[in-house]
Amino acid sequence: MSDGALRIAALYPDLLNIYADRGNLLMLERRCAWRGIGFELTRSTIGDELDPDAHDLLYLGGGQDRDQQLCAVDLTTVKQDAVHAHAARGGAILAVCGGYQLLGHHYALEPGVTLPGVGLLDLHTERGEGRLIGNVAIEVDGRTLAGFENHGGRTILGPGQEPLGRVLAGHGNTGSSGFEGARTGNVVGTYLHGPLLPKNAWFADELIASALGVDAADLPPLDDRLEDAAHASARHAAGV
Repeated sequence: MSDGALRIAALYPDLLNIYADRGNLLMLERRCAWRGIGFELTRSTIGDELDPDAHDLLYLGGGQDRDQQLCAVDLTTVKQDAVHAHAARGGAILAVCGGYQLLGHHYALEPGVTLPGVGLLDLHTERGEGRLIGNVAIEVDGRTLAGFENHGGRTILGPGQEPLGRVLAGHGNTGSSGFEGARTGNVVGTYLHGPLLPKNAWFADELIASALGVDAADLPPLDDRLEDAAHASARHAAGV
């Protein structure tokens, strides 16, 4: 644990911020505050150098295609080495939608336009016909994650890449693979908005714990009855 504080770097918060994904950061801040854990948020955007040892968690949200292109260039040049070094030492990363796509090898956005990725996850994304939109629920380690998806990309996992979870309702990575998201160690990518963490308090705690290098069971318990009720409602909306 880093001096009792969770240190987060939000990458490109001015560009990758659609679908209320800022709510994920607010959820982490609140759950830390309720436990007496410090919370330090740094914003790193285009052109900013990134210190791989200065943060416990890197966060990337979703964005429009034009903004995602700008971020892809910066991420794979200015920040790539630092992002890899952060992951290599066990630092946590959460990337949602557009940010998730940039953690792979590339995103074939349209004919002649391919966005580079940092290659932290063994996957690539291709633009598909239409968009995959709606409530979604997935099974992760025997528990349910509920959220909302809205993506035109189809993300194909490499043969050895672990998915984040199994689709229970909704589309997931491709609409047909049966998988959603991807996970390697403390690096997690997903299409789940909602935003994700306020709908899934237990997953927020797992993320906090992994970033701080502790077991989630060792975090002081919180009264999550309201969160559990909201989660049950989200599951119901997704048909699970």
